[in-house]
Amino acid sequence: MNGEFLEDAFVVIATGFELLGTIAMVVGFIIAAYLGINKLVTKQGALAAFHTLKTTIGGAILLGLEILVAADLVRTVTSKPSLEDAFILGLIVVIRTILSMSIQIEIEGVLPWKRALLTSGASVIAHQINEDGSRKEKNKSSKVGR
Repeated sequence: MNGEFLEDAFVVIATGFELLGTIAMVVGFIIAAYLGINKLVTKQGALAAFHTLKTTIGGAILLGLEILVAADLVRTVTSKPSLEDAFILGLIVVIRTILSMSIQIEIEGVLPWKRALLTSGASVIAHQINEDGSRKEKNKSSKVGR
């Protein structure tokens, strides 16, 4: 009975991670759309809007993938161990790692092992939000000075 409770609890935890990863991607897309539209509305240009969309959506996908890998790890570690489960987990992690690397190359334009600082999906989104907020502060202060 106690083992069944723990197994059910870990299934709920893994499902929670999956839900959180999905929410991270959806919210990231909404944030990206807002920031991209904001760049267009404030006449910063379509290129700036595209770059913001690309980096923010890419960061949201990276963050979501990182969380989904955690969900897969919880599921595999807490299930009855088998060689097949370990192989499936390894394959999923390899696929998601390759996908994450290709997204980061697309965002940053450089191979991940060549950049000086590591950038997580969350930090990419935070950078875009901070950039948008500091631009708004500059606009407010320039209006006050007039």
